[in-house]
Amino acid sequence: MATGDVSLNPSIRSADTIEFQNALRAKIVGQDDGVQALVELFQVFTAGLNSPGRPVGNLLFLGPTGSGKTRIVEAAAEILFGSPRAVIKIDCAEFQHSHEIAKIIGSPPGYLGHRETHPLITQEALAANHTDKLKLSFLLFDEIEKASDALWQLLLGMLDKATLTLGDNRRVDLSQTVIFMTSNLGANEITDLMGGGYGFIKSDDKPQTNIDQKVERTAVEAARRKFSPEFMNRLDKLVVFRQLKRAELETVLDIELGLVQKRVLDTATNKFLFRVTDSGRNFLLQEGTDQRYGARHLKRAIERFLVYPLANLLATQQVNLGDLVRVDWDGVSKELTFVREKEGAIVTPENPEATLVTGAAPLQDGLAKDTPTEAVAGESSTPSSISAASPAVARQSLLGRKKDHR
Repeated sequence: MATGDVSLNPSIRSADTIEFQNALRAKIVGQDDGVQALVELFQVFTAGLNSPGRPVGNLLFLGPTGSGKTRIVEAAAEILFGSPRAVIKIDCAEFQHSHEIAKIIGSPPGYLGHRETHPLITQEALAANHTDKLKLSFLLFDEIEKASDALWQLLLGMLDKATLTLGDNRRVDLSQTVIFMTSNLGANEITDLMGGGYGFIKSDDKPQTNIDQKVERTAVEAARRKFSPEFMNRLDKLVVFRQLKRAELETVLDIELGLVQKRVLDTATNKFLFRVTDSGRNFLLQEGTDQRYGARHLKRAIERFLVYPLANLLATQQVNLGDLVRVDWDGVSKELTFVREKEGAIVTPENPEATLVTGAAPLQDGLAKDTPTEAVAGESSTPSSISAASPAVARQSLLGRKKDHR
């Protein structure tokens, strides 16, 4: 190297990109390829080096249902724009016939009812979630394989030239937009490859690298059979989402329990804390994981076995402001038990001298930050059983866990 030359390191990322990456990894479990794809696009866009006259990125997410394809887009929107709904989402199952394209681009002038048919994709809709710092938009076509050929033809121009012509001849500029597409193509073949019966990969299965390679090859081949070469050639990145292993589903369970706790703390009255035991968590994972539905089935199990009973306890005033409730699995009765361990658990402005309970930890993902002046108090009382008319569920929630799952 000549005198005066300075060695550069292109692998270093900006502080904003690192922050985005860490936040996304905290919300999306076991899908590093998907996270990496979004992080790279974000870095290129913020550096101003995205290709002019094309979308910021054209991404196709493949993989079985419940693996996080749609969730990763919503999580990125929540991180960047403050809301998981900051995405224009097109449910392609609603566009299986060619005439339904009018719902996306609007009807041409002169057609009956054209003034009442407002297009879903407009320049105003794309700019609705722009911030002073980030002029970026997300456009999601969910389950693209269910769309009509007319929608695929419409997409070709959008993916290539970053423009969309509406029914009234207005042009929409997509050059500051990331276009996401999700598909479950090859899901049945992937399920057959995985084997097993609980929706997660067993630790004694074949080497994970070999399985992932077969899953990726199966999904890509299914996509190439379905989509035209013109469509595939316009994609910047094709990412295959894989099914989650047991340890990854445990992390998903941590995240979901933390979100339930946040919902409880966001209620106007009777805020309380809960913790879930190990046996309860194991029950949740057994009941809430299914090879066909992935992590989505786990969310349904949490709603059924935990949220509904907690709602009963709130509605019947069996829990009060500041209580700490233990949720456990009873192997004899084969159902969950709900026990009030402590009263006065939440610190309020009227009780500022309360101390933190041993074993309680701040919630991740901003949950602690969102709860005003609240902590867990050290005042204890005799545990009392609470009837919630519940089937069963849980392990210690994020509330009592300090483990970093990132």
